Amino acid sequence: MLGLRPRLLPPLLLLLLLGPGPGPARAEPAEPPGLAALRPGAAPQPPDLLYAEGLRAYAAGAWARAVALLREALRSRAAAGRARGACGARCGAAGAGAGARCGAAGAGAGAGAGAGAEAWEPALLRAALRRAECLGRCARRALGPGAAARMRLGRAVRDAFRRRQPYNYLQRAYFQLKKLDLAAAAAHTFLVANPNHLQMREDMAKYRRMSGIRPQSFRDLETPLHWAAYDASLELMERQEARLALPRLEEALQETLTQMETCRADCEGPEEQEEEEEEKRGDEEGAGSHGGLYEAIAGHWIRVLQCRQRCVAETATRPGRSHPVPNFLPNQLRRLHEAYAQVGNLSQAVENVLSVLLFYPDDEAAKQALSQYQAQLGEPRPGLGPREDIQHFVLRSLGEKRQLYYAMEHLGATFKDPDPWTPAAFIPEALREKLREDQEKRPWDVEPPPPASVGDWKEVLLLEGVTLTQDAGQLNGSERAVLDGLLTPAECGVLLQLAKDAAGAGARSGYRGRRSPHTPHEYFEGLTVLKAAQLARAGTVSTQGAKLLLEAGERARTVTQAYFSPDRPLHLSFTHLVCRSAVEGEQDQRMDLSHPVHADNCVLDPDTGDCWPEPPAYTYRDYSGLLYLNDDFKGGDLFFTQPDALTVTAQVRPRCGRLVAFSSGGDNPHGVWAVTRGRRCALALWHTWAAEHREQEWTEAKELLQEPEEEEEEEEGEEGEETPGRDPFPEPPSHQLQRMQEKNAEPARLREEL
Repeated sequence: MLGLRPRLLPPLLLLLLLGPGPGPARAEPAEPPGLAALRPGAAPQPPDLLYAEGLRAYAAGAWARAVALLREALRSRAAAGRARGACGARCGAAGAGAGARCGAAGAGAGAGAGAGAEAWEPALLRAALRRAECLGRCARRALGPGAAARMRLGRAVRDAFRRRQPYNYLQRAYFQLKKLDLAAAAAHTFLVANPNHLQMREDMAKYRRMSGIRPQSFRDLETPLHWAAYDASLELMERQEARLALPRLEEALQETLTQMETCRADCEGPEEQEEEEEEKRGDEEGAGSHGGLYEAIAGHWIRVLQCRQRCVAETATRPGRSHPVPNFLPNQLRRLHEAYAQVGNLSQAVENVLSVLLFYPDDEAAKQALSQYQAQLGEPRPGLGPREDIQHFVLRSLGEKRQLYYAMEHLGATFKDPDPWTPAAFIPEALREKLREDQEKRPWDVEPPPPASVGDWKEVLLLEGVTLTQDAGQLNGSERAVLDGLLTPAECGVLLQLAKDAAGAGARSGYRGRRSPHTPHEYFEGLTVLKAAQLARAGTVSTQGAKLLLEAGERARTVTQAYFSPDRPLHLSFTHLVCRSAVEGEQDQRMDLSHPVHADNCVLDPDTGDCWPEPPAYTYRDYSGLLYLNDDFKGGDLFFTQPDALTVTAQVRPRCGRLVAFSSGGDNPHGVWAVTRGRRCALALWHTWAAEHREQEWTEAKELLQEPEEEEEEEEGEEGEETPGRDPFPEPPSHQLQRMQEKNAEPARLREEL
């Protein structure tokens, strides 16, 4: 419940109308490449209706019509966003004078409650009406009559566009139309934002093997302009070409600021878009959920400010990534002042280093650089100061933070500051300790917990009947362990039979459908938990084996958490039953490995010893495990190396029920020696601290296996179709998929092994 005191309302409410002012002029953003208007000059149509019609055409196999509608949906959504941004800037500039007069009227509101209200209330409401009229007129002119209602999108559609789902269907439609270059571009665009999408990875591999597709077709049609310029500037700076890098650095900075303005304009969208989030928050943050006119105005303004502050993190987050690049804007300014200094433009170097100091006044490196530049310039330059666009950004951001911290202290609102540079003086004393703790929990600052002592996990291991065979010291590394006893010989036999029956049925999931993904001298067979459950329901494999596969993964997770992370829950991220068999007649003078040396959550660079947490690595994986099922084969030992991928530090022989668990990062590069005879089977397991990356298929498989027998019999007559297998391209959306997404409250994900 929000209780507002009348004397506290005017300063907060006036800012809703005053806004930050027009700010520096900026160019209209261009349409994303590849989205030229299909009907030039026509007003944008509702993106949700176009998208729905496009999916209907797709499901009907009307490929040309599907392409036209899906492209138009993307173009209309982009045009609506640009129009909102332009209208917000235009009406904000037009209302600055009226807002200033309103602010003057409200300045004396505290002198007397009655007289103050008479002074500022009419001006406030009059300014609100004028601003609303301006925005409505501008939207009608740009988007047509009834724009606010027609262009409003529900959460499901917004999420589909955010995940670039239209491109998933476009690539299939282009493929059917034999437009392979466009199909590859659409597939690449989708994959950039969904790097863990197994099906699209398989499609991309096929496109790259097609001889008729040009290399330049593999491009992102929606790369944000600031990221394109930023990446290009980094490449030039690495080549020590500062003069060429400077225009791209400036472009990256300006496009970053422009992208933030576009994001901020979206924050002033229809109230309906905010209501869904408000329902989640409930009464704890219930600004605007109770009370009268001014409580509602203040509550909505607080949500707008929260959204605007989130734009910093959203702009600094690459497509497909979960977390923003820290200090994205200050670091661009650091590179700019260094580049200007390298080309001898010391005046511009001073401007940019002074801009860095706006964020971090005590930055020693920036202060030293400033002293050096000033000494080289010689005589004082009184006109030199920070960049105007950065001054505007910092002052506006600090003003919004001050209001949000005020709302936290007095109105019960919540706010998670995205910036580490916010001065402590802006934070009320009563909130500083709690916010300091929250600041330390940022995703990019989280350190893995230290290995648990024996006393912490011994009882869990004894209850599970598990014994510790080798610890990290015996394995010559860190966060490594070998534990025995997770499975009995009988249980290993059940899982081996499960793998054999699934392979005999032609079921092969993972490894992009390839039988020999790592070496031509071995055949690989993979089985996921969901595929096992589906085969069990179809009677192809035993239900006992499918259930044991789920249970074995959970046992491994429990023990791994107890040993490595007792104070922080681990979630299964992916479970894969993998068998690799030596190809007879292909083992003579063999020199390769069964699985090359790699790390599980970063890209290993053996030349430098670095491990980069970037796709295609699965960066959210925190711990890995291999639960072995047999040892009746030759070769196939797991080994760990130093970061050079050459120096072996430890080796582990598989055996039934043995779990090798280790942290997934660059501290544990590992590989598998060649399997030269027989068949080696194991459960490959990955665990994550991030609950959003838990294995959805595990839950779906468990539910599938727990459905009552009578329900299965009742549905036999209704299930006229077999469960479709993995198609090399995506299938049309179905009611079943929609029900599953609604049930899980998030889109179903496909997982792929490393």
